[in-house]
Amino acid sequence: MQARTTGAPGPLLDLICHPVGSAGPVARLTVSAFRPEPSVLALDYVLTGDLFRVLVPGPTAPGRADDLWRHTCFEAFIRTGDGPGYHEVNLSPSGEWAVYGFDGYRQGGTAPAGVASESVLRASDDDHLALTAILRLDDLDPALAWSVGLSAVVEDADDGLSYWALAHPSDTPDFHHPDSFVLTLPPPEPA
Repeated sequence: MQARTTGAPGPLLDLICHPVGSAGPVARLTVSAFRPEPSVLALDYVLTGDLFRVLVPGPTAPGRADDLWRHTCFEAFIRTGDGPGYHEVNLSPSGEWAVYGFDGYRQGGTAPAGVASESVLRASDDDHLALTAILRLDDLDPALAWSVGLSAVVEDADDGLSYWALAHPSDTPDFHHPDSFVLTLPPPEPA
């Protein structure tokens, strides 16, 4: 299995399971995020655990698709500046992806222009699932720092869905919560 395929220089961050759910077969879920270019977000997720119990969408033709969060899916939420607007990124191990633009807390949810997935790659073995994604987000201001919330939904054959994130600021799983954007990614230094 090949993990961290983007060569991410960012720190390896642990996602935590929301207390209302069970971690089920997941022993650990980590992610590394960084901006190799001003308008590019690189993500490396690694799920470790009993993958025989995790329901993982099978490979399909890469492309945009909706409702990916209903099954095992890796996510990022990105906000720039002080405004209420943000983007939601959904990445399926199937190779499918989606990006939504919101004007405020859960307001909007439209597919923004100037956004593309350059790649979503998956590698797995009996106890590791790795997903690497490179996203071009040309509609976000490349000169500003990005506030990011990183999360995942894991579908367990026995226990249903569990919700994982860097922070869980509410009593119920809510990756859109403004206090979930806890990671700051500054623009890369000029070469």
